[in-house]
Amino acid sequence: MSPIATDTRPPVLLPALAVAGTVLTWSASFTAIGYALREIAPLPLASIRFALASVFALAWIAWRRPRSFLRRDYATLAISGVLGITAYNVLLNSGQASVSAGAAGFIVNTQPLFMVLLAVVFLKERFSRWSWVGALVGFSGVAVIASGQPGGLSFGEGSTLIVLAAACAAAYSILQRPLFARAAPLDVTAFVIVAGAIALLPWLPTGLSQAAKAPADTLIVVAFLAIGPGIIGQSCWTYALKRFGAARAGQFLYLIPPVSVVLAWLLLGEAPKATTLFGGAMALTGVVIVNLWGRRSR
Repeated sequence: MSPIATDTRPPVLLPALAVAGTVLTWSASFTAIGYALREIAPLPLASIRFALASVFALAWIAWRRPRSFLRRDYATLAISGVLGITAYNVLLNSGQASVSAGAAGFIVNTQPLFMVLLAVVFLKERFSRWSWVGALVGFSGVAVIASGQPGGLSFGEGSTLIVLAAACAAAYSILQRPLFARAAPLDVTAFVIVAGAIALLPWLPTGLSQAAKAPADTLIVVAFLAIGPGIIGQSCWTYALKRFGAARAGQFLYLIPPVSVVLAWLLLGEAPKATTLFGGAMALTGVVIVNLWGRRSR
């Protein structure tokens, strides 16, 4: 009986801590980005953040020396870095220049809805009527949130840029899925971070120049963005995926929007609007329908 007790306790505590680390760090990233944008422009902020994160990623690669990748995998890693790191953060940072941190947390969490659409087109997965109902409800929530933000749903405005960031994150997730069959998730993450940091190098000199003039608290926030959401959050998420499985672990991401709104309210004084709360509830409801009722009724 003792071996059974030993096996059941760690999978309960450690995955719970991993989920908590993921939700807290990723939720706080929206507030931290909003704070750092006061001193550093969107693209330079993304560049300096991932330049710092890549230092840790390169150290991991040098220590692990992973040899499980095929030659063609490096092209996939490079594209994943451009989509999931460069494009995502450039779009998200640029969008947050005119969209509140709380609303950005809601809008970008439509990523699972884009993953449904991409899975149908590229992975040939079939979804039930309830899945499409959920997708419609979710995107309607995004429209409600965006309608209360500067620029509404006009292309090129902040809300639209964040929707595009969510689409990039979804494409990145779909693209890298085959790599996990033969490579450790943390190895994949390390290479993706480095690839994204390289693509952001053109804005690094400006980022360093603006950071040199920024106050100490802004530099602390930038360091948090690199180490917290970038390294700790991703590591916690990888562990949660291994223990819970992708379907179950994905449900915990729905905690990120409400937590990000609370953090933005407490730290930035951004009181949530009624449209933000109502649209966020619709978006979360849509994602839950797709991932729960839609899967059961197939």
